Amino acid sequence: MFTGIITAIGEVRSLTPLAEGADMRLVIATPWPDTAEIALGASIANSGCCLTVIERGADWFAIQASAETLAKTTLGSWRVGSKINLERALKVGDELGGHIVSGHVDGVGFVLSATPDHGSTRWRFEVPVELAKYIAPKGSIAINGVSLTVNEVEAATFGVNIIPHTAEHTTFGTLTVGDAVNIEIDMLARYVARLREFA
Repeated sequence: MFTGIITAIGEVRSLTPLAEGADMRLVIATPWPDTAEIALGASIANSGCCLTVIERGADWFAIQASAETLAKTTLGSWRVGSKINLERALKVGDELGGHIVSGHVDGVGFVLSATPDHGSTRWRFEVPVELAKYIAPKGSIAINGVSLTVNEVEAATFGVNIIPHTAEHTTFGTLTVGDAVNIEIDMLARYVARLREFA
């Protein structure tokens, strides 16, 4: 489990296909000073996608992304040099500064606009129609692993505000109109909607 509070920006160092049209091994460079403490098998959120550490070095760790993950998230478009948001798994007793994030990406959205708004930036995104019903004003959402509060919703689009600190310490600082992003809807919204199907 995660909180959606990003602790580092990593960079894709290498990508190695493990079989034709199948899994991919990725090496992620990180500024974390304590990679030796990352256990093999640990979970790390990579731009919102929870993946298992299979190897590590002094300033990097390796993960394996399945063909399903590559097809259903933005990972399939990553290249050497791609910047990604990183978050280590939540420990019992850690401060829960964002919201409960599972690291299970629900779909891919797209940036529609980014507009200055009284010292912050108002970002608008479009999501697949099947995800739109789970997004509510003042509800929580994770975009590329970043925990955010939804401002407004209209059909399959929604908006959030990003303050300068968030832009500087996440990949929002390099995001542009048209870019694809990983979307994870609020876990509570998912289960409430599922329960209503049986009401």
